[in-house]
Amino acid sequence: MNFKLKGFLMILGAMLLLCISLAYAQQNKFKLKPDAKGKLCLGCHDNFKETLKNPFVHTPVKAGDCSECHNPHTSSHGKLLDADPNKICNKCHGGIIPKDPKSIHNVVMEGNCVKCHDPHASKNKFVLLKAGNELCFDCHKNTGNAVTKAKFKHNPVEKGCVTCHEPHASAKAKYLLKNDPVALCLSCHKTDQASFSKQHMNYPVAKANCSSCHNAHGSDKAGILFDNVHQPVANKMCNQCHEASTSPDALKTKKAGFELCRGCHSTMMNETFNKKRIHWPLVDKAGCLNCHEPHASPQKKLLTADMNTLCGKCHVDTAAAQQKFIKKEKQENAAAKITAVKGAITHTPISEGKCETCHSPHGSDSVFLLKGPSVIESCGKCHDWMKHTTHPMGEKIRDSRNKNLEVQCLSCHISHGTGYRHMIPFPTVTDLCVQCHKGMKR
Repeated sequence: MNFKLKGFLMILGAMLLLCISLAYAQQNKFKLKPDAKGKLCLGCHDNFKETLKNPFVHTPVKAGDCSECHNPHTSSHGKLLDADPNKICNKCHGGIIPKDPKSIHNVVMEGNCVKCHDPHASKNKFVLLKAGNELCFDCHKNTGNAVTKAKFKHNPVEKGCVTCHEPHASAKAKYLLKNDPVALCLSCHKTDQASFSKQHMNYPVAKANCSSCHNAHGSDKAGILFDNVHQPVANKMCNQCHEASTSPDALKTKKAGFELCRGCHSTMMNETFNKKRIHWPLVDKAGCLNCHEPHASPQKKLLTADMNTLCGKCHVDTAAAQQKFIKKEKQENAAAKITAVKGAITHTPISEGKCETCHSPHGSDSVFLLKGPSVIESCGKCHDWMKHTTHPMGEKIRDSRNKNLEVQCLSCHISHGTGYRHMIPFPTVTDLCVQCHKGMKR
């Protein structure tokens, strides 16, 4: 054999042996004996044998490769995991999140896979901790309660949440939906049938947003309409707001903005437009639809969302601050344990999502759209300030910091909170008082 060829073959053979050795070393990075993988672990973890009797076993566990996830010697992570618990699953399951997802399940973003899956074995498919909707409702309790109590059920929900939702992430829609909402509904509901047209008063709604009227999770209303239905919809009088069903623009409304609503809600509109101050969303192009659904809603008064969420869409800074204050108050109260902490950090109407306790949502004669004729009278509906303080207040008492202002509740308290107790703008009451009473400053 040619000497050069013989030398080349020897080098090639050595390289192959090296590659095989490296591959084996990678597979057996802890240099365990041939029978020392799963069998060796079970020698100590004897009670684990019962777990392995479950019908669905995680592939590495089934193969006896405990060291795929655990370090047999030492680790910086709990349970001797070989990597960060939030990242270890991605070593094998890297493709569960599609490229450019429209929505991702929160537990997936956190890397908290064990919130849904047992890492070893389970009685349920995909080694899930619980079967079907029972697992989802562990976190989504409000939805679970509503689904359970609903008089009229939606068949896909009864089959399971994953009929419509992706469990990890969706490349196509918000809320982990498997497809665009319209396309998703059309996959089951046949819009070319006469019964469909009849139910929708012959309006061309085949490609409309079904969730503007229907609750996909079930409802106490027939047709799984949301629990609060706009009267024209309930009476099947779509042409009260829309053009006739035979019109080329059947879904177009007869008038734009608040002018459309004025036909029925004239009393409220007239009272609002006689006020000195009007809530600006009412008078823009969208008008009433900035805050209200036109057809049906799970919220009272056909609101588009709960009041905290709805008001927070525009009043972002106030909403963000409230979340911080609520968190801080819980932490401080928990840290105090037995000793009661005096003074609130958050204003109860705000933490309960009841902005309308103090503010009129449409219009008012008072600043800040307050319901009362003055700040003192507005606050006085809940707070008997005469018992609270002897500090003089009212129109005749001027604020020494600014003679143009009267002394009233907001002179010392900030109604949306500050992060300090009693909702005052300083850490202590003394710090507050000496702003005016400078001679008492020490």
